[in-house]
Amino acid sequence: MAVNPARVGNSKAIRMKSFYKKLAKNKAAMVGAFIVIVFSLLAIFAPLLAPYDPTEMQLSKKLETPSSEHWLGTDDKGRDILSRLLYGSRISLTVGILSTLLGALTGIILGVVAGYYGRWVDSLIMRICDVLLAFPGILLALAIVSVLGASTTNVIIAVAFYAIPTFARIVRGSTLTVKKLEYIDAIKAMGARDTRIIIKHILPNVLSPIIVQSTLYIASAIITASALSFLGMGTKPPTPEWGTMLAQGRSYVAQAPHITLFPGLVILLVVVGFNLFGDGLRDALDPKTKK
Repeated sequence: MAVNPARVGNSKAIRMKSFYKKLAKNKAAMVGAFIVIVFSLLAIFAPLLAPYDPTEMQLSKKLETPSSEHWLGTDDKGRDILSRLLYGSRISLTVGILSTLLGALTGIILGVVAGYYGRWVDSLIMRICDVLLAFPGILLALAIVSVLGASTTNVIIAVAFYAIPTFARIVRGSTLTVKKLEYIDAIKAMGARDTRIIIKHILPNVLSPIIVQSTLYIASAIITASALSFLGMGTKPPTPEWGTMLAQGRSYVAQAPHITLFPGLVILLVVVGFNLFGDGLRDALDPKTKK
């Protein structure tokens, strides 16, 4: 029986319309999306929006409280905190997004291979994932950065490494479900290659959980990267980074609390934004959700 392309296209359009309708009705998701979009735009246009050079020191103006000249005040070296937060958003968001993409890509490959081929391949990959998941994320990231050395690139690698088993398990479970469908058996009987089946039929059906997990993991990646920088294992000063700014301001909490207050609030807002948006995506993509 021939498949009507117009009917397939209409079906996809209806599903997309239903998805956007569900997402738009979720007020928390819209708030999260707004926060994510705002901080993404701030990161992109940081050079145009920042009133000062983020690394320029003015010791005569150190530890100044928020004013009309410096809206969020200055740090212990007289640098403008607003400018440093704007430029720091580029590093923090870049680390969060790139580490998630790297971890998701590797996890997807391993998860599909494990779920599709099964047997000893599945057992080997899953046992490796079990070993990685046995370590707390921050400890594993610390160990990797300690071996590779402290830098932004190594932080991305370390955070991505811990994401691999999570994505691999999710994709493996979805692959096992899709592989058992009758139309997959029919395609195999027609002589389709494994590569074609995986790319054309398996991956499109496992994208929903991957998208949701990626959005949620970006928030976790930002927290982990900030924690590494706070401990001196991430981005090095004077490069502006939110975790580094927190570490530099902890000695002045009583004297100038604004130095740590604003970076902490920014991290909180971004993490909450990604979590709200991720939860909204999960509800919108779940066919069982009716409200």
